[in-house]
Amino acid sequence: MYGGDEVSAIVIDLGSHTCKAGYAGEDAPKAVFPSVVGSIDQAGAVEDIKPERDSEPVPDSKNGIRSFDSEKTKSKRKLYVGSQALGYRRDHMEVISPIRDGVVVDWDVVDKIWDHAFRERLLIDPKEHPMLLAEPSSNVPQQRERAAELMFESYKVPALFLAKNAVLTSFASGRATSLVVDSGGGSTTVAAVHDGFVLQKAVSSSPIGGEFLSECMMKSLESKGIVLKPRYSFKRKEIRPGEFQSIDLDFPNTTESYRLYCQKLIASDIKECVCRAPDTAYDESAYANIPMTSYELPDGQTIEIGADRFKIPDILFNPSLVQTIPGMESFNDPAAYRGLPQMVIESINKCDVDIRRELFSSILLAGGTASMQQLKERLEKDLMEEAPQAARVKVLASGNATERRFSVWIGGSILASLGSFQQMWFSKAEYEEHGVSYIQRKCP
Repeated sequence: MYGGDEVSAIVIDLGSHTCKAGYAGEDAPKAVFPSVVGSIDQAGAVEDIKPERDSEPVPDSKNGIRSFDSEKTKSKRKLYVGSQALGYRRDHMEVISPIRDGVVVDWDVVDKIWDHAFRERLLIDPKEHPMLLAEPSSNVPQQRERAAELMFESYKVPALFLAKNAVLTSFASGRATSLVVDSGGGSTTVAAVHDGFVLQKAVSSSPIGGEFLSECMMKSLESKGIVLKPRYSFKRKEIRPGEFQSIDLDFPNTTESYRLYCQKLIASDIKECVCRAPDTAYDESAYANIPMTSYELPDGQTIEIGADRFKIPDILFNPSLVQTIPGMESFNDPAAYRGLPQMVIESINKCDVDIRRELFSSILLAGGTASMQQLKERLEKDLMEEAPQAARVKVLASGNATERRFSVWIGGSILASLGSFQQMWFSKAEYEEHGVSYIQRKCP
C-alpha cells in the first residue's frame, strides 16, 4: 500500500501545451507551466546567467556524487523550463517542444520538465511519492515503457500508474462510459470510454488544437497589417504624464522560434479574450458588418477584431475555412482534417451497436480549447442535425472553465486518492522482478 494519509500520490498531466502537476486529492493542480522549453546549444552560447539551482551536483548513495544533467546534455545544451525562464529573452535560445502529434520525441526535455515540476514547483523528493501519469489515449507500448523506465530509474519512484487521458476525464465527471472530446493545445482527440477502458478502435484525432487556432489568428492579423510585437522587442517611454511612446529595441540574436513563441502567447490571449464559436456555420456575408471588439496589445496600440472572432473558432467545425486565411493556404488537404461533429459521429459508429446510444447521451468536453464560449451549444446543435433520429444527443461540459482545462488532471487526482485504487499501483518491486514490459499488464 502506498496511499494513505501520510504520503499522497503525485499526479502529472504533461500535455502538448502545458504541464499540470500536483497532489492527488486536491481539486486543482499546484503547478501549471508551459510544456515547451528554451534550449541553448552550449557550443555557440555564452553563459550569461548563473547556473540554475537544480544543476548542482547531488550526493548519491550509490556512486558518490552525480550531477542532475547527464554529461551529454551538459556539454550539448542548456534547458530553461517554466514560464519565468521562458519569459526572459536570451541570445540563441530556441524554443522546443518535446511532444509532436501526441508522441514524445525528446525524452531529455521531458525529463527536465518532470524534474522542474518535482524539485522547483512541488518541492518534493520523487523517491517518496507514487506517481500517476496521464498519457494520450492512443499511446504506444514503447512510449509507456520509456516513461516507466525513466520514472523508476532516474527518479526512483516507489510506484507508478499510467492512465489514459480520456478515462481520467470520464472519471472527473463521475462516469464510467462516455465519449470524450479532448481539445487541447496541440490536437483534438475523440475517444470512446466504456467501463473505464478506452476503446482503441474508436479513437480519432485531428491536428487542429488551440495552437493551430492561435496561429490562424496571428496570420489573419498580419494580413491586415497588424504586427504583434513581443514584450521584449520594445520599451515604453513616458513623453507626457499618462502618455507613452514605444521604442523598438533590436536583438539580432533572437531566434525565430522564440519570436514566434512570444507572438503566439499574444495571439492566444487575443483568441481567449474575444473569440467565441458562432451559433451557425460561419458565412462571410452574414458576418461582414458585425460589431468590432477592441483589444489592447502589449505595446499600447488598440486593435479592432471583427469577423475573425467567429471565423477562427469555426475552423474546429469546418476545417476547410483554413484556406481562406492568408498565409495558411498550405493546409489544403481537407481529407486529413475533419470537423468536430464528423469526428464524434465517426468515433461512435466504430463502437459496438449496443453502447452507441449511451455514448451519444454522454459526450464530454475537455481541454483548454473546449473552454471557448458557445462551443458546447454549437457542438450539440450540429450533432443533433447529423446524429440518427433515435439518438438523444447530450454534450456535457463543466460550467467552470478551470475544470474543463484541467479535467484530465482532476480525474487523476480523484483516481489516485481512492482507497480501492491503491492495489492497482505498479510497484518498484514488481518492476525489478518482472521488468518494464509488465506495465502493459498492470496499466491497461
